[in-house]
Amino acid sequence: MILYRLRCEGEHEFEGWFPSSVSFEQQAERGLLSCPQCGAHTITRALMAPAIRRGAADGAPMDATGDAAMGTTGTTGTGCVSTPPVTPAPARDTVPVPDAAMALLQKMRDVIEQHCVNAGPQFAAEALKMHRGEKQATGIYGSMTEDEREMLDDEGVEVLTIPWVRPADS
Repeated sequence: MILYRLRCEGEHEFEGWFPSSVSFEQQAERGLLSCPQCGAHTITRALMAPAIRRGAADGAPMDATGDAAMGTTGTTGTGCVSTPPVTPAPARDTVPVPDAAMALLQKMRDVIEQHCVNAGPQFAAEALKMHRGEKQATGIYGSMTEDEREMLDDEGVEVLTIPWVRPADS
């Protein structure tokens, strides 16, 4: 999955997750994208800072502020979801997530935690076992490195990234 910073014709900036750049272009051309703040349908990609790797030994990318980039990864065939342990603080120049969007992301996290088993750092190994039929497919979540993600991609395990936010305070 690709995270794009997007901008509407009203100059509002927000983020969107897409399976590929082609998917973004197709959705934008068909008018399927809309600004969460004003509802405008003319959406373009805004400038973004690239993710920068800390080093070969460390699989976690860094964003332009130096914080570790976090995401949630899922395999659609087995109901697996990989989650980071903590949500990073937003960069100083980012637009805050609207309350309604945050509530939906928190609900998504709550559902995953209620219906899936936390595989922790063994997520990639467990997902691969399920994909190969060595273990019964069940919903799991956990964490993985970029190298493990690439290995799952090479093995044909479909992986996508979704935002993972702090749980609701309720």
